[in-house]
Amino acid sequence: MKKLSIKAIAETLQISTATVSYILNGKSKEKRISDELTQKVLAFVEKTNFKPNHLAKSLRTGKTNVIGLMVEDIADTFFSSIAGSIENIAYENGYKIIYSSTKNSPQKAKELITTFRERNVDGYIITPTESIEDDIRDLMQSNLPVVLFDRQCKDVEASYVGMNNFESAYKAVDYLFAQGYRHIGLVTLDSAQAQMIDRLLGYQRAVFEHRRDTLMIKFDYLTAKTTDITNEIEQFLRKHPQLDALFFATNYLAISGIEVLSRLKTSIGSEFGIVVFDDNDLFRIHQPTISAIAQPVHEMAQQLILTLLDHMNRRAEDYLPQKHVLPATLIKRLSSQKQSPSKV
Repeated sequence: MKKLSIKAIAETLQISTATVSYILNGKSKEKRISDELTQKVLAFVEKTNFKPNHLAKSLRTGKTNVIGLMVEDIADTFFSSIAGSIENIAYENGYKIIYSSTKNSPQKAKELITTFRERNVDGYIITPTESIEDDIRDLMQSNLPVVLFDRQCKDVEASYVGMNNFESAYKAVDYLFAQGYRHIGLVTLDSAQAQMIDRLLGYQRAVFEHRRDTLMIKFDYLTAKTTDITNEIEQFLRKHPQLDALFFATNYLAISGIEVLSRLKTSIGSEFGIVVFDDNDLFRIHQPTISAIAQPVHEMAQQLILTLLDHMNRRAEDYLPQKHVLPATLIKRLSSQKQSPSKV
């Protein structure tokens, strides 16, 4: 199939490239091009093998009705749930979604943004990695609609939809203290991303208010996602035998931690408390059930699409960044219910 280009259309129909361009951009009347020639060009674009119909339409309207969605990992339960909701809501509004995963790689994120631009997507929903601030700014300076999701970019005034990570982490750890646990550790990522820093700060604030020491272990993202980290978690627990609870900053870290506690035959809940940031179906069916912070998936997806559509329907000069911080829910299950309070 021959690739469509304005030049190819012009040569085949024996007209100028300027005329083809005017017609495809809806300027036939403005440039006084006859209806007969306009219909001839449009029919040619749609009926020949140069281009599928929907792309010919995008040439005429300047829109593809496609949104680019870039998340950390589409296989992750949280991001896949968000993506599914976004796809459904976008479809109801006449848009399709192109998915992609950065795997937290700045280089891959940059390449994906370039790919989206080449495909002329109408808008961008991006979960940013580190070090792509300039790429986000470049999109915005090109008057391309962008909404950031789950985490913000430092010093970039872009629209954002997420949740209050600091407050959610603080409340979760404070709840563990209220249940009688006294020495609460943190299992988290070694990350400079805003959402992970806020979860760390929320943990530290709660521990500080209860006049306890912070005890934590941090993992590199790729190490945590691609290798077995159970031995490191076990060593952390053995090094700090006073620990009687853990707050996990992500659900995949928690799954490794639960495996370790099971291996050590530790009684979760009555003996050792657990709360996890980001709920998972596994936590609901595990015995005992695992307390978790549930993010408002559908509400986030709806707000992302509404914010992006608002930007796409406004003139570039009317752009104002929007910040939407949605509340999370702490689901209290058996893993955080202590039978008898520990001595202080």
